[in-house]
This record gives sequence, structure tokens and C-alpha cells, in this order.
Amino acid sequence: MTDSDKRPRRIKIVGSGFYVPDKVLTNADLEKMVDTSDEWITTRSGIKERRISAPDEATSDMAMVAARRALDDAGVSKDDIDLIVVATATPDTIFPSTACWIQKGLDADHVPAFDIQAACSGFLYGMIICESMILGGNHKRVLLIAAETLTKITNWEDRTTCVLFGDGAAAAVLEESFDESGMLAHYWKADGNLGDLLLQPGGGSREPISQEVVDKKNHFVTMKGNEVFKHAVKRMGEAAEKVVKKAGLSKADVDYLIPHQANIRIIKATGRRLGLPDEKVFVNIHKYGNMSCVTVPLGLHEMKAAGRLKKGDVIVLVAFGAGFTWAGITYRW
Repeated sequence: MTDSDKRPRRIKIVGSGFYVPDKVLTNADLEKMVDTSDEWITTRSGIKERRISAPDEATSDMAMVAARRALDDAGVSKDDIDLIVVATATPDTIFPSTACWIQKGLDADHVPAFDIQAACSGFLYGMIICESMILGGNHKRVLLIAAETLTKITNWEDRTTCVLFGDGAAAAVLEESFDESGMLAHYWKADGNLGDLLLQPGGGSREPISQEVVDKKNHFVTMKGNEVFKHAVKRMGEAAEKVVKKAGLSKADVDYLIPHQANIRIIKATGRRLGLPDEKVFVNIHKYGNMSCVTVPLGLHEMKAAGRLKKGDVIVLVAFGAGFTWAGITYRW
């Protein structure tokens, strides 16, 4: 048996890309829209500004830009991929899937395509699903995309939620790894008992769209912020610790943490659970706000683009979202 036969099989990212809309909405802008202040928003969330999709800009429009950039970065074409998976909570349409609209836009009708919905944990759930598909031998090269237009389901009269969300997309090309890099371990969980703490009540089969639903503004995001915060701190910390242990590593082995960018206090609390100094914890929430499942892959791409990652670095990716869902991945660069 050779050394390569003994090596655990894993997947890795071979290309990445992202897109954010041009329009920037600052805290100063929000001060003119609702009863809030830059100090209040910054202190509680860490957000300074966020990106807003154009009225005619759908989730798939942003996703296709990110996807093309990821394919270019990987040095492959759309003809080289054999599966498209899209993580989103804000699809273009309930059906067909956003993945199918993207497939049409990329002219990649030779491959299967589907969406997954795990809210802010969507990209990490997607990586875990794609690992099984690639290592199971069914697919060789997967295009995984995270994309959200959260501002289109935001109630701009609710000052507790409208300050939080932004729009954007990030994509990755996944293949099997034949060296020591890639996904070392994963951990994922969910608790539907807490689903009513963060949801979009209207628009599904429970509350089909009607004039009454619109009048009650139930087609927008609703959130019990204090409760969500408490669970997010607990579960993101749990995921970070467990996924390091599953990889057979210690906290001292972790070089960087890229957490979901929902709240600066949650981010810092998760970093403390791993014993990491601030400079080892990636933060860009001040620029983009909460973009749901887009934040983790965008953070990874930005770190790569900035030259902050070196071969062999151990990175922990962690997220928590509506459902509730939460997940962690230990990844070696």
C-alpha cells in the first residue's frame, strides 16, 4: 500500500469568486429612514454599511457573476463542471430552483442542478453534501454557489432588522484533493423547535401570499433578536470546538477562524471559544452586513485574494442560521 492509498480522501476548493451590488447603504442613510443611529447599529452589530441589489437584480443574476469568476479562477469552463448546487434562502422563484436559472444563464444544460436551503449555514451544508457526491464517485467537479437578496424580504420600517442585512453572492469550484489540503472534518446540526425565532412567515404553504399576509408584513423577515443571539453564540462556539476535535487537532493548531458575519459580538465570542486573538478571526461585517450563507465563502475568498493564507494553514469555517441550523468545517489550505 502506498502513502497515497493511506491518505484520507477529501475535497478542496480549486477556484472562488464573488459579487456584490454597486449600491451602498450606510448607517447614515438608515438614520434618515428609521429611528436609529450609527452608534446604535455599530455597537450592537458591528455593521457600518451593506450592499443593496438593484430592483431588477435577482439572486441568480448575482450568482452567475460570482460563478463565472470562480470558474475563471479555477481555470475551467462551464463545460468542465458536472453539478451545480446553490445555497439560498431568497430564490428567484419558489420553483424552478435558482440553480436551474443559473444553469440556463451559464448555458450549462448538460448537468444536474438543485438548491439547498439551510439559511446562513447553507454554504457549509453545501460543502458537506458535495463531499459525499464527489468522494462517492458520482461527480468530479462541482460548482457550489451561495447567493442572497435579503434586502428584498426586509421590512424597512422595522429598525431591529432592516439595519442588518445585505446582498451578494460567492461561488467555489470543488474537486477531490490529491494532496494534504482540503476539508479535514465537518460538523452539522439543526433544531427545528426554534424555527419561529427567525423566519419569513408568509409566502409558503403555511401562509400563502394574500393581501392579508402583505398587510401584516408577514412576507418580510421577522426575528426575536435577543433569543437568536443567545443560541447563535452557544451553537457557533460548539460547532467550532467540535469540528476541530473531529479533525484530530487542538485549538492551538487553528490558524484562522472565518465565522458567519451576523454580529460582531457573536464573532468575537466564537473566536474566544477557540482561544484565538482578534487578528486570527476574519471580520468584514462592517462592509457588507449579514449576507446569510454568502458571508463565509466571501470571507475565505477575501483572505485568499489578500494573500493572507499560506499552504498548510488550518482554517475553521463556522455558521449559524434560521432553522435553526449550524455547521463547522475544518479546512487545510
